[in-house]
Amino acid sequence: MATQLFIYESAVAVSSARHAKHSVQVSADYGFARNVNSLPLTGVEFLQAAQEYPVVFAGDGDAFMPTAVLGLRDRENAFLDAQGTWSARYIPAFARRYPFVFSGTDDGANFTLCIDESFPGLNTVGRGERLFDDQGKPTQYVDNVLKFLQQYQIEYQRTHTFCNRLKELDLFTPMQAQVNLGDGAQVSLRGFMAIDRAKLKALPGEALAELAKNDTLELIYAHLHSMQRFASIRERLVTGKPTAAVEPAAVVEPAAVVKPAAVVKPAAVVKPAAKERKIGKPARVAAGKKRAAGAKKR
Repeated sequence: MATQLFIYESAVAVSSARHAKHSVQVSADYGFARNVNSLPLTGVEFLQAAQEYPVVFAGDGDAFMPTAVLGLRDRENAFLDAQGTWSARYIPAFARRYPFVFSGTDDGANFTLCIDESFPGLNTVGRGERLFDDQGKPTQYVDNVLKFLQQYQIEYQRTHTFCNRLKELDLFTPMQAQVNLGDGAQVSLRGFMAIDRAKLKALPGEALAELAKNDTLELIYAHLHSMQRFASIRERLVTGKPTAAVEPAAVVEPAAVVKPAAVVKPAAVVKPAAKERKIGKPARVAAGKKRAAGAKKR
């Protein structure tokens, strides 16, 4: 499957043959995202996400995508409490689409709706929303899910174009965050990119005018201001409570600056943003059984 299924355990194609009697009961439990320290974002999410999370860029090789940082160490989501409640005003769409996901063909021309069958809310006793009616046709609920995921794919492609333009302008620079957790303990978060302010200011007037006209400049500054949110994550880890205050204990600096052995905990690496296929033909609900390609058990 094109998407990295790091929050999915058993994604299979939704079909009337397999799920005719199944219903989905959603809840406020986001426990499935407890062990991820970052989630992908699309450009349309920037302004809201930047008020809650550090928005950085991560990826493989030459491909970068926006990412919301959720924790400072691997397998750490500082925004979930013991009950799995997400304590933030905005939750990334990548998490909100769970337990559903698209499986794309290798050429990206077709998509099939899949569901994580390990999701506790998937049941055959009628709790929540049915997937198929008595005639075996997808319900309005499934149609709404398809529309949400199709729009997600469209926004993903727009974001891909946005990131490609930033790369063409050579605005990315490797960065790292050094966070003091108190009592002399520090943690370092590396493996992400940020917009270089100096390079941005040095752009010719025509390029800046272009970025301003298509609203890219607004997204860039939302990203830059979101770096202050590293302090908010630090506060969550230290006190267990969110805060809007900006603490000097969190420092974001170029990755070339390597501090000595003051970092006493292993550095976490922001996972690359999930890869999505380009939007192609309309997604469909499978007619038969099919396991989403690349789906793995955790």
